[in-house]
Amino acid sequence: MPKVKIENLTKIFGKKVKQALSMTKQSKSKTEILKSTGATVGVYNVNFEVEEGEIFVIMGLSGSGKSTLIRLLTRLIEPTDGNIFIDNQNISTLDKEGLREARRTKMSMVFQNFGLFPHKTILENTEFGLEIRGIPKVEREQKALQALENSGLLPYKDQFPNQLSGGMQQRVGLARALDNDPEILLMDEAFSALDPLIRHEMQDELLDLQATVKKTIIFITHDLNEALRLGDRIALMKDGEIMQVGTGEEILKNPANDYVESFIEDIDRSKVLTAESIMIPGITTNIDVDGPNVALSRIRKSEVSLLIAVDRKRQLKGYVTVDDALKAQKEELSLAEVMRTDIIAIDRDTLLNEIFDLIHDSPAPVAVTDNGRLLGIIIRGAIVAALTKTNGVTGND
Repeated sequence: MPKVKIENLTKIFGKKVKQALSMTKQSKSKTEILKSTGATVGVYNVNFEVEEGEIFVIMGLSGSGKSTLIRLLTRLIEPTDGNIFIDNQNISTLDKEGLREARRTKMSMVFQNFGLFPHKTILENTEFGLEIRGIPKVEREQKALQALENSGLLPYKDQFPNQLSGGMQQRVGLARALDNDPEILLMDEAFSALDPLIRHEMQDELLDLQATVKKTIIFITHDLNEALRLGDRIALMKDGEIMQVGTGEEILKNPANDYVESFIEDIDRSKVLTAESIMIPGITTNIDVDGPNVALSRIRKSEVSLLIAVDRKRQLKGYVTVDDALKAQKEELSLAEVMRTDIIAIDRDTLLNEIFDLIHDSPAPVAVTDNGRLLGIIIRGAIVAALTKTNGVTGND
C-alpha cells in the first residue's frame, strides 16, 4: 500500500467552477476552460503514488502548479475535486479536527523562507511544533535538543535566527520539521533561496538525514539538477498537469513527450546515468568448459575481438583476445592459461562520469558486476550512445 495516493486531484480558481470542472472531465485544455469560463485550472486531474520512505520530487517551472499541489496535500488549499489518501485515509474528507490531527501527526512542512520566529531562540524555534501539539516543556525540550544535535546545531541553541546564515537557518527549519517526528516531510522549494554551494551542502545533508530517519519526503523544486540528485522518482509538471513520473534515468532515457524532451535536453547525463543503464550483454566464454576452438568460433560468429571470461557461476575472471585463443590453440593450452586479468570491474550504480577515465586507457571493456558475477559490459560506443541518446550498440569492444 502506498504511503500517499493522489486520485484525480483538481484545483480551479475563479468563478464558474462547476462549469470549468465539467470541462476538465471532457479533457478540455486550460486555455479553452479559461476562455469559456474565466476560471483558472491550477492543478489538473493529477494522479500519483508515493511509497513509504521515498523521496518523491515534484518539479516544474514557475506556474506549473507544483506549489499549489503541495498545499492541496495538506489542504492549506482546498481541492475542487479528487482524493488525497495517506495510509489509505482520505484526507480530503476529514473535518477540521481530523485535519488538524493529521497535520500534527502525519506531516511537517519546510518552506523556502525558513519560517523561523525572529524573537525565539533556535531551541525555542525547534520545539515550536511540539509546543503546538501540547507536549510538556521538559519532553519537547529534550526532543528539540536531540534534533539540533543530529543536525549539528546544538552549539547555536541560544542564538536567534538573525545571528545565523541562510544555510544555518534552513538547517533549523529542517530540524524543527523532523523534531515533530512526522511520517511525511513536505518541502516546498526548501533550498531555492540558498547560494549554490550551501544549496549543495543542504542537499547532501538531506540525503544523509534520509539514510538515517527514512521519512517519506515530497520535495518541490524548479531545478532539474536538484530533482535528479534528490529524487527516487520525479513528477514533472506543466500547466497543472503531470507530464511524466519516473526515475531520473527513466525520464532521461525515455521522455514521455516533446515537452519533457525539451526540458531535459541540457542536462549533463554523465552525472545521472549509471553503469546499469548503459551496459550491454558481454560475449562470454566459460573457461571451465570452453576450449580455444570454441572461443575462436564464438569470436568469428559474434564479430568481436575478445571474449569476457567467466566461470560456471558467471563469476568474472578476465578476458580472452583472439590472439590469446590462437596461442592456446597452437600450444595446446587451456583458456585459463592464456586469459588476461587486467579487466576493470565496477558496480551497477557507478555514474557515467566516473567511468570515463576508467575506460579511456582500458584494453578491454569495463565489466559491470554484482558480488563478482558478470551483469554486462560497458564499451566506448555505449557511452557515446548514452550521451547522444542513440541506440543500437552491441557486442564487445
